[in-house]
Amino acid sequence: MSHNHRSYTLLFLFCFFAVTRSTDAQVLKKEPVDYVNPYIGNISHLLVPTYPTVHLPNSILRVYPERENFTGNTLHGLPLMITSHRGRSAFNLSPYQGSLNTVTKGVIDYGYDNETIKPYYYKADLDDYGIQVQYAPSHQAGIYELDFQQNDSAPYLILNTGDGDLTADGGAVSGYQQLENHTRVYIYAETDIKPVAAGAVTGGQINGNQLTVQGHNAFLALQYPGRTQKIKLRYGVSFISVAQAKKNLYREIKDYNLQAVAAGGRQLWNNTLGKIKVEGTDENAKTVFYTSLYRTYERMICISEDGQYFSAYDGKIHSDEGTPFYTDDWVWDTYRATHPLRIIIEPKKESDMINSYLRMAAQMENHWMPTFPEVTGDSRRMNSNHGVATVIDAYNKGLRTFNLEQAYQYCKAGITEKTLAPWSGKKAGVLDQFFKDNGYFPALASGEKETVPEVHGWEKRQPVAVTLGTVYDEWCLGNIAKQLGKAEDAQYFLNRSLDYRKVFNPETKFFHPKDAQGNFIKPFDYRYSSGIGAREAYDENNGYVYRWDVQHNISDLIKMIGGKQSFVDGLENMFSTPLGMGRPDFYHQFGDHTGNVGQFSMGNEPAMHIPYLYAYAGQPWRTQKRVRNLLKEWFRNDLMGIPGDEDGGGLTSFVVFSQIGFYPVTPGLPMYVIGSPMFETATLKLGNGKTFTVVCKNYSPDNKYIQSARLNGKIWDKSWFSHQDLMAGGKLELVMGRQPNKSWASAGSAVPPSFQMPKE
Repeated sequence: MSHNHRSYTLLFLFCFFAVTRSTDAQVLKKEPVDYVNPYIGNISHLLVPTYPTVHLPNSILRVYPERENFTGNTLHGLPLMITSHRGRSAFNLSPYQGSLNTVTKGVIDYGYDNETIKPYYYKADLDDYGIQVQYAPSHQAGIYELDFQQNDSAPYLILNTGDGDLTADGGAVSGYQQLENHTRVYIYAETDIKPVAAGAVTGGQINGNQLTVQGHNAFLALQYPGRTQKIKLRYGVSFISVAQAKKNLYREIKDYNLQAVAAGGRQLWNNTLGKIKVEGTDENAKTVFYTSLYRTYERMICISEDGQYFSAYDGKIHSDEGTPFYTDDWVWDTYRATHPLRIIIEPKKESDMINSYLRMAAQMENHWMPTFPEVTGDSRRMNSNHGVATVIDAYNKGLRTFNLEQAYQYCKAGITEKTLAPWSGKKAGVLDQFFKDNGYFPALASGEKETVPEVHGWEKRQPVAVTLGTVYDEWCLGNIAKQLGKAEDAQYFLNRSLDYRKVFNPETKFFHPKDAQGNFIKPFDYRYSSGIGAREAYDENNGYVYRWDVQHNISDLIKMIGGKQSFVDGLENMFSTPLGMGRPDFYHQFGDHTGNVGQFSMGNEPAMHIPYLYAYAGQPWRTQKRVRNLLKEWFRNDLMGIPGDEDGGGLTSFVVFSQIGFYPVTPGLPMYVIGSPMFETATLKLGNGKTFTVVCKNYSPDNKYIQSARLNGKIWDKSWFSHQDLMAGGKLELVMGRQPNKSWASAGSAVPPSFQMPKE
């Protein structure tokens, strides 16, 4: 080798190792929030995309760009306050330069570019107008910094309310927007530069004599001195009053230092996401993980303001008596994994949320446990009454900071006094009496017309989904009764929780809609016969998914299907059965049944526990394979990296648990089924001050199969562990490999428990 050649080779190697070390150093410098990619899932596979929400954990103030999805060509003004998950901004800010003759609607559509979104920060260029925008939120206040790059005309700020009033007073604007159910959101905003004119816009001019505007899309304009290049606007929001919005602003943002607000938000997000520390070589997996964890903090939101809160559940302002009040929760989605995750890493917050549920129930006329609590009240969406699951799950996992007797009464009333008909807040009727007497919710017979007033015209009866969901709720209720020493009630509801058997077809081994005469509906195809959205039998997913919807008694389901091998064969059949028709036709009928692997739907919450069911049949290696493959196939670091409606943590909580390596299959049973960890180590900072670490030996991103396990040094040949094991702290060590060890945790004594509480 020539001298020059050796020199070039050494130079190349030096540069290579220098770059590698530099890259490694950059990775080492990344903090948890740096892995969050709010754009993941911003283009949907079919229904609603994720939104790149800028907010602090569980806070009132949430904003995201007002556009259809990531591909939206324009921004519809600048948001000031999103009042509900997936909602529109209650107020709107539009910076502007030019003639006011063209400003007729109070919201300007902007072309935009160079957008940056972090959980705590937003930046974009409104390139049509030469305006650069920066934004940072606090909990109940936010701040914009607007740089006007054209200085040939005076800048304006236009503030809009969708339905309410706004008033200009000196350099401030205040007012409200009317929401549903007698609920209002208030705003108080002010700028660092005093405007030279403010008021309503009439005839292309600011009318300084009209300082208040009212009505639909009412707006005010503020004009600033010519050649002003930078305006900072800070504002507070409130559900109580303008005065409270002003207090919230002054408490949280004391000056106009946007970078300081952003820095505080960044630190809070790092502290929050840092409750779980993951390590490994797969950087994309870390991005998916921390983004998923960030999603779980979008809801519920704390709406306590200086120790008081407005409740839409009775239309009054209450003292929170030292316990923060939370709302905005789609519990049909979140009881499965989002609430269980909080029990582990945020037990105080989860306790406050359960207490908030009890307050809502106490404030409502009928004292029914809420099913879909939002800022504007309980919208009673979906089916079943799964608030009861959050109660018993928390209690059985050691939370004792809420009144269990009170919770029992509210949950019992919601299940037995309110109709079980989906999407209804009416009192129980004839179908509910039938369910009480016969143990199942009846389907319409072939050709029968709907006459029952409690049934929603579009949502239908959903008879199998209602039956399976309610018997699980009754199991939860029976276990609460058991904890309270109500032996008769416990026996009654636990016995009723076995009534899933009444809609099980022993010939087909599927759950099958049955009419009021006790006849299974025939002919019936478990893929297609359930109507739009499967609502004539199930809900959103078809019979292949609901075949496994007996979360509380998997062992009995195995027996009903014909034993462990038949159970596994049934699972494999679901994953192998094709759509059977063109995608446009299938998804026209089943818009929520996305993220398909055969008939399995990774895009909807009722399917999340299914990959873990192989462990109950003594084949946990199949769970390891299936979970890993699903994560790889459907949860990715890209714009379409979410397979369905994310539901504010409902779906991504599956990712958080599954990437760590275990999952709460049965909320209410204090145990977790082991899956396949994606990281070399995952350390959870538990709410009791201890830590629990999942360690993968022989780690590689490709090694998905567990060869052997130890829990705190003890050989572990079970595919599950208890919540008590978790909260005691310690270490779960898993030796991983590329090929399955089919004998690990395969014995009958190794399978996860069902129905009864596991014995410690």
